[in-house]
Amino acid sequence: MKWLMLFGLFAALALVLSQMARAGELPKVGEAAPDFDLPDQNGVRHTLNGYSGKWLVLYFYPKDDTPGCTQEACAFRDDLHKLTALGAQVVGISVDDSESHAEFAKKYHLPFPLLADKTAAVAAKYGALTNLGLIKFAKRYTFLIDPQGKVAKVYMKVETSKHSTEIIEDLKKLTEKGK
Repeated sequence: MKWLMLFGLFAALALVLSQMARAGELPKVGEAAPDFDLPDQNGVRHTLNGYSGKWLVLYFYPKDDTPGCTQEACAFRDDLHKLTALGAQVVGISVDDSESHAEFAKKYHLPFPLLADKTAAVAAKYGALTNLGLIKFAKRYTFLIDPQGKVAKVYMKVETSKHSTEIIEDLKKLTEKGK
């Protein structure tokens, strides 16, 4: 009986891992960023093309109003003036709906768009989807997209308290190269 239970546990784990592996490939640095067309917390639609000519910090996060996601969003909020001074816009994406995003943005005074990827299609295109069958959520990945719409940097290991500072430093280096 124990062997049967153990086999069942390993089979379930293998299934979960295979689902996670199917999330899609990460776009590579230098490649065109995958397009998106999603509503924000106010119902306004955003596309990648709408950010043409600007740097875009496109960050995926698991869930509105959770400790790590709140810390990350508030750090972007607090550093937004530094990011915009470097020509960058900030956009967050999760699989939460627009209503959840609206409450989260209002509660923490977030002045940037939070896009609702309810079908998880955009997270999948960016390789940022964790799919556990009935439960789907975005991985905490960030993509720095250049003004021409190409991926300039990919962040797969994000420390929420220092992430916006890391992006600011990288943007300074990248914008200096372009001068």
